[in-house]
Amino acid sequence: MSTVAGGAFGSGKAGAPFDPVEYIKKPQVILRLLCVLFSIVVFGCISSGGWYDHKCIMNGDDNACRYGTVIGVFAFLICLTFLVVDALFDNLSSIPHRKYAVLADLAISALWTFLWFVGFCYLADAWRRTDKSGLHRGRDNVQAAIAFSFFSIASWGALAFFAFRRYRLGTQEAFASGYDQDPNASSPYSSFPGSDTGDPYQQPPFSQQKETPDYQQPTY
Repeated sequence: MSTVAGGAFGSGKAGAPFDPVEYIKKPQVILRLLCVLFSIVVFGCISSGGWYDHKCIMNGDDNACRYGTVIGVFAFLICLTFLVVDALFDNLSSIPHRKYAVLADLAISALWTFLWFVGFCYLADAWRRTDKSGLHRGRDNVQAAIAFSFFSIASWGALAFFAFRRYRLGTQEAFASGYDQDPNASSPYSSFPGSDTGDPYQQPPFSQQKETPDYQQPTY
């Protein structure tokens, strides 16, 4: 299993002490806190003012109130979960575990961006078709839920963007580390034995020094 020797996927070295100040400064943490706030406003406003006499005040469409409440509650729980993951992310010593966390963040953030977009369109259309002449309560609640559904599209889209950027950063680091070469590595081609030249490729393999034969002067 691969371990983290240094930073990976846009985070620091594993084993570093937890710094709450640096944790709060992270863009994804700030965005998740905003998403928590927006989700509370959406499902809180619908739950408190979106129903009257057990009937949804948005054109009498109970599914509109249920949809806004459900995605708001799940968005709240998901954000809390990933806030914990962000706090523990630097201490994940396994690169595959960091990769899975970033991929899960990317997939869920992209999915909830789409769900919030659908929810905004659904709630806005249901409210547009509502007869407001006899409506004496819940108007502000519904309008706030629709507005913060729109804000949630931007915040969750930004979370998906930062997750995608962290994923790209991690894959680029893994690709670069896979092709790092040791500058002290020796050449796989060794010089020929007995070669005194600096370039091992200049000495022909079958060259031999010409030996001068011994000559003896004849005696008379």
